[in-house]
Amino acid sequence: MSELDRLFERRLQQLLHSPEGTALARFERLLDCEDDQLWRWCLGHERPDDPGLAIEIDALRADPEA
Repeated sequence: MSELDRLFERRLQQLLHSPEGTALARFERLLDCEDDQLWRWCLGHERPDDPGLAIEIDALRADPEA
């Protein structure tokens, strides 16, 4: 999905400039998830059970350009 690609690209740029390495590892785990699941999470229709993934979804949703 191109919409997810744009969201993820912005988040990746933020993480590449962040000293927190665990955030990048969490983000990489998101890349293994199915697009339809990611889309439901990003729209707020569902929430990941994994707390680390939930942190990253919250960061994506908090993006003012999202």
